[in-house]
Amino acid sequence: MTATDRSIELVRTAAQAAADKLAHDIVAYDVSDVLSITDAFLLASAPNDRQVKSIVDEIEERLGKELGIKPVRREGDREARWVLLDYVDIVVHVQHSEERVFYALERLWKDCPELELPEDATATRGKAAEHARQQEAEEAAQPGGEWR
Repeated sequence: MTATDRSIELVRTAAQAAADKLAHDIVAYDVSDVLSITDAFLLASAPNDRQVKSIVDEIEERLGKELGIKPVRREGDREARWVLLDYVDIVVHVQHSEERVFYALERLWKDCPELELPEDATATRGKAAEHARQQEAEEAAQPGGEWR
């Protein structure tokens, strides 16, 4: 079994929405062979809570406007460290970069095929590491190595 055309359409639309809001490391997996409850997982991350919320809001708005679908469940809004949008056919995970590294969902699903995403989404690969290096350089450049 593979992800349905509808699931792939949802994933691509959600991935583009995430990319438009500057999400990092967007990737999608076809989990239909190992899970019976959904076809695909979309993973994205952001360096701060505010951006996580912005990405989630954009995904939800875009899927609603363009494809007429709303999530059946939305979890993690309060802390905005890991927000889950469950659309039944797909599940979207938007994580703070620290949670993305800690939980490493990619390791869990590495044996599942990756789904092809829009170019803007695939261009986000490696952005979290780039952002972390930039933050470290900025902190090191500050007198005393701390933020003012």
